[in-house]
Amino acid sequence: MKNVKKRIAEYRANLKSLVEQRNDKVVEMQAIVDKAKTETRAMNDEEMTKFNVLEKEIANIDATIKAEERARDLNLNVVDPKKKEELRAEEAEERAFANYIKGVVEQRADINLTTGDNGAIIPSSIANKIIKKVYDICPIYQLSTRYNVGGTLNIPYYDESTQTITMSYATEFTELESTSGKLKSIELKGFLAGALSKVSKSLINNSQFDIVNFVIGAMADAISKWIEKELLNGTVDKVAGLSTVTQKVDAASSTDLTADELIDVQEEVPDVYQGNAIWIMNKKTRKSIRKLKDNDGNYLLNKDVSAKWGYTLLGKDVYTSDNMSEMAAGKTAIYYGDMSGLAVKLSEDISIEVLREKFATQHAIGVVGWIEIDSKVENAQKISKLVMKAAV
Repeated sequence: MKNVKKRIAEYRANLKSLVEQRNDKVVEMQAIVDKAKTETRAMNDEEMTKFNVLEKEIANIDATIKAEERARDLNLNVVDPKKKEELRAEEAEERAFANYIKGVVEQRADINLTTGDNGAIIPSSIANKIIKKVYDICPIYQLSTRYNVGGTLNIPYYDESTQTITMSYATEFTELESTSGKLKSIELKGFLAGALSKVSKSLINNSQFDIVNFVIGAMADAISKWIEKELLNGTVDKVAGLSTVTQKVDAASSTDLTADELIDVQEEVPDVYQGNAIWIMNKKTRKSIRKLKDNDGNYLLNKDVSAKWGYTLLGKDVYTSDNMSEMAAGKTAIYYGDMSGLAVKLSEDISIEVLREKFATQHAIGVVGWIEIDSKVENAQKISKLVMKAAV
């Protein structure tokens, strides 16, 4: 007996094929009406016949879709009623999203998207898939401490950098001296950012093309690349990211580094935070480190099939990103530590805007995804950095 997930996937594939056929016929019907309207005339007999045939075919497809849904529900009797309802809702949202991109308006208002000032109010199932894909393909965001809320967020933390709670011997009848740290907070706001993807109209009109998953993938890819750049480098008066890391080691050279400097960077992070620590650097920096050896002639950086990204350095995984600076004067070449020390606030309320006319001369449409994000270092002890020597 096939498992439930596989059967659900099969039913979804069948429904998707039927919906795409229906959409193609709707577009064809509209083209017939538009042609007569453009030529300021009534539809001729041939056009009317074709229109009626298409209308009947659409009605048959609608009936088939309903039958398919009923058959699915009867066959998926191991799925509880709540799950069935969630499945129906998700399918309807995906269908409405695909139609919104194609410019097709359903006759049933309950399965159309509500539009607002920033485009459509995107279904939660689509927004969640975009956010999940961003999570999957952006390790820095994945490893950070995430707050998926809107508005301004204040995160309290206990600061003992200048004074700590201490314990000492005491003498009877002598007052204890009070010592304590300070309770501070970081404020995360919501900075608006947009990601644009262009989609070929030829692909949109292709009934075999999965437009929903394409847009989800394109949006997630564009958003994740931008988020990673901001988390690693920050922007003045916007997202700070790791740019405010305070624990640092200054390299003696502006173009090279040593094994001792790497050890110093690692030792900046207290042992209690070493468990989930990773290295972050540019691929060219990793290439230079691959040539470094210890006093016994052993390479410091090693290939490791069990490592997340294929390499370990001083026992910790190495992640490379093109968004990290290369080894150059005054640049931060390496981050090291537990990235949960970085707080990221990303609102899950993504809005989508479809630009139909702007790219018409390119035979394409634009799909813009809007997000609100902010990020700051939440625990300064968890992360350190290596900064190359400034130019003289």
